[in-house]
Amino acid sequence: GLATLFVLVGSNITVSLVREFIPSEIRIPVFVMVIATFVTIIQLLMNAYVFQLYQSLGIFIPLIVTNCAIIGRAEAYASKNPWQRAAFDGLAMGVGFALVLIVLGAMREIIGNGTLFDGAELLLGEWAAQLRIELFTVNYPLLLAILPPGAFIGMGFIIALKNKIDAVRSARAEKKTVTRARVTA
Repeated sequence: GLATLFVLVGSNITVSLVREFIPSEIRIPVFVMVIATFVTIIQLLMNAYVFQLYQSLGIFIPLIVTNCAIIGRAEAYASKNPWQRAAFDGLAMGVGFALVLIVLGAMREIIGNGTLFDGAELLLGEWAAQLRIELFTVNYPLLLAILPPGAFIGMGFIIALKNKIDAVRSARAEKKTVTRARVTA
């Protein structure tokens, strides 16, 4: 989540600053190159300063380059707005992205291992091993939750919950509108 936040902010600012110099025919490849540059910077920094986390994340760090949300923000927002707004957009999108990843990761860890913050020392150092919370004992981890397919299933549940919340809000707003219409008539 932090890596994606950094990539979003950096690429949004860069795209916004160079947007007038890029021909429209090659803007998407240029945006991908800008994003790839920031991902490479993150990859090298993680390799240098949090090597164990870097090894744990493996292929998932370079996959940030192909993330449609990042490319989409570069195309839809950063390429059309001044760098200050693009920076704020990147920060807001990055924080939202990180929060979703934290919720998704927590769900998967709880369901799969019955723990929270297991492996926090990979990011925060040895002292963070004390943060591990065992919510319940698991004799055999639920691999489906821990492995990548579990992320897709968990994301499906998060999207379903968001759609349900949106439907309830929409129904409430519609009910208020109908009530107001009756009162004024």
